[in-house]
Amino acid sequence: MDAIIRAEQLGKVYRSGRLEVPALRDATFSVEAGEFVSIVGPSGSGKSTLFYLLGGLTRATTGRVFIGGVDFSTLGDGERTQMRRSRIGFIFQKFNLLPTLSARGNIEIAYEIADRPEPLDGKFLAHLTELLNISGRLSHRPSELSGGEQQRVAIARALITRPSIVLADEPTGNLDTENSDAVLEMLRRSNKEFHQTVLMITHNPEAAAIADRIIHMRDGKIRGIEAGKGSVGQHTW
Repeated sequence: MDAIIRAEQLGKVYRSGRLEVPALRDATFSVEAGEFVSIVGPSGSGKSTLFYLLGGLTRATTGRVFIGGVDFSTLGDGERTQMRRSRIGFIFQKFNLLPTLSARGNIEIAYEIADRPEPLDGKFLAHLTELLNISGRLSHRPSELSGGEQQRVAIARALITRPSIVLADEPTGNLDTENSDAVLEMLRRSNKEFHQTVLMITHNPEAAAIADRIIHMRDGKIRGIEAGKGSVGQHTW
């Protein structure tokens, strides 16, 4: 299979005056189309910095990121935004739902922002929200939903545009065990049923283990890559 995500000698240095803080150093790896990859490491290991670089949310200090063969560093701000909207679905730990909109509104607005030429597929929305067990909560605003329900709305928002890539940053970090298991199951299901490439950032080794491959990070560097429980064959990197 072809690499849908490729990082080449990726590095990020944050600067404050004369102070330089390296957050990521020489990260090189690839993710194949349809693969589920976890990036695991303690706080400060560089995994969230890597997430933002792979999603085109910040620019690398060194190295390059390729999404579907397109080098992010060659794109202007508008082109990077369009790339994110058309190819990538984001799931964040803090949900980032709009408080004035209903759950349905929060999902639908992601489709509107993506500016797709075809209208929203109501059958797909119904199928997605049923899978996530939130179909009966779509008229409720975020303040009326539990943490688990809010995260499932955030997942529906990320998946509604049917992106080829789903990037999830600590998606179970604010959830109890039951809701965490439900979210992980949905990510695995979206990977298999919707054929989406999933890259999940987590500090939890048990959550990371559901992936096809696990990338271990520490001190801003990739320290190792191993097969996860979801692996169905050998991969190269």
